[in-house]
Amino acid sequence: MGKDVIIALDFSTAEETLSFLDKFADNDRKPYVKVGMELYYAEGPAIIKAIKKRGHKLFLDLKLHDIPNTVRKAMSVLSNLDVDMVNVHAAGTIDMMKAAKEGLTREDGSRPLLIAVTQLTSTSQERMTNELLIEEDIDKVVIKYAENADDAGLDGVVCSPLEAGKIHSACGRNFLTVTPGVRFADGDKGDQVRVTTPERAKEIGSDYIVVGRPITQADDPVAAYNRCVAEFVEE
Repeated sequence: MGKDVIIALDFSTAEETLSFLDKFADNDRKPYVKVGMELYYAEGPAIIKAIKKRGHKLFLDLKLHDIPNTVRKAMSVLSNLDVDMVNVHAAGTIDMMKAAKEGLTREDGSRPLLIAVTQLTSTSQERMTNELLIEEDIDKVVIKYAENADDAGLDGVVCSPLEAGKIHSACGRNFLTVTPGVRFADGDKGDQVRVTTPERAKEIGSDYIVVGRPITQADDPVAAYNRCVAEFVEE
């Protein structure tokens, strides 16, 4: 599967979101986009339909994490939204991830890509140890969560770009790595602590990079997006 840049649409209203996407109307490349909790909870399924109508691929980032039966039922609802990718928290266990896949799979056998979050890119080793009481090394935890997702039949994981190569080594090259925590070399890393540049993410082996503020808050979002594509996708 080819590499791609996913723009995180971190807006709170449909008006802001669609106004932002209007900037790309004449761009040669129509961006893959991500809708997270803030926007989805504010606007509901209507915003998904509006974005899909414009022809964008869409990652619905809701990070489901609950008992297996609840996740199965929720995924059966999301499968009707015509999204291209959805996710769960790997911490929900293998059984929960299997249930998510069952719920997401339509009667004809088709489904969106299903990936699992290993550890959020805002989670440091210190926070994981002191606040979550997980004493293993963070790299070991991330790889184990990725292996669990693979065992559950998922397509890949959300992880730090710094971990993409290790996950491919553990789970195979076709196991997708979707990596937030990407910033330009001359940019601000914000509240994320495990970050790298688009160019370095490509070298390490990320399949998709998720980029929000460096594009959405740029003076020229289209130029920032095209820069990301040039650094990450193009040879």
